[in-house]
Amino acid sequence: MGTKALLWEQADWLDEAVGWVEAELARLGRRATGEVQQPHVRPWSTVLRIPTAEGEVWFKACMPALAHEAAVVGLLSRRRPDCLPELLAADVARGWMLQADGGPRLRELLEETQDHGRWTEIMPRYAQLQIDAAEIVQELRHVGAPDRGLAALPAAFEELLVRQRDLEPSAVAQLRERASRIRELCRELGALRLPETIQHDDLHSGNVFVRDGRYLFIDWGDACVSHPFLTLHVTMRVLAYELGLAAGARELDRFRDAYLEPWTAFRPATDLVSALPAADLLGALCRALNWQLVAEASPPADRGEYDEAVADRLRLLADWL
Repeated sequence: MGTKALLWEQADWLDEAVGWVEAELARLGRRATGEVQQPHVRPWSTVLRIPTAEGEVWFKACMPALAHEAAVVGLLSRRRPDCLPELLAADVARGWMLQADGGPRLRELLEETQDHGRWTEIMPRYAQLQIDAAEIVQELRHVGAPDRGLAALPAAFEELLVRQRDLEPSAVAQLRERASRIRELCRELGALRLPETIQHDDLHSGNVFVRDGRYLFIDWGDACVSHPFLTLHVTMRVLAYELGLAAGARELDRFRDAYLEPWTAFRPATDLVSALPAADLLGALCRALNWQLVAEASPPADRGEYDEAVADRLRLLADWL
């Protein structure tokens, strides 16, 4: 992290944010009952925790490049209020939002129980959320969710190569030579004719909470509009890591199949499974595009690690394509 204080750490900004939270709580007939804490500070966002008599509430602010998260959460909350913590207030222009507590985080629950079988319930729930959100895909684009649909990805890939800072020139040249492969993968996935929808792009046990027996999905700052299956690039790899398995191990198939089950309303399971290698490759590209967005929006002193994250994903693509 750079030597200059982030916006979120500046006293004037914190006073403004806390004042907004207090005003919104008053509007709701609530008030803070203890000290406001700031447990999360990153160049791209910050989170404040506020105790109230009715339970903790959480404020989040994002950098301008990710400020669409508040509007995206608003749309998803209206479409599937059972799948996100309750949205109490939002300032879409500033990218601020206030949400009710989502309960314990899945990651800590798994550390206690090692019950990763929960993911066989989480995966179809998330898939159904994606299916439902396909009906509001134009609204999601309109409020700023990045368009990483199959039609947009080939050009985004070529533009990403132009903007590289940390990737070796030989790898850039190799990837340029394989640009046609990206177009082929997009055509391959497009042949399934599944609806493009919200794609979380960072769905793992740190971004799932459990409240009253329901699984709630948080942290939609990386979300985009894309092919739904690109989600699996991150989710399946984190699951493999947490279970001590190699990526693609057969023991992971039950989670994959649980995710695919709701999609069998559109295509047979065999067709869906056969499309996953293409989705995984394009998922790596989507992740690189997200890191590039964060890198370019970060102060120069902070962006080095994010440039390297972009380069790492592109090196994977260079090896796989």
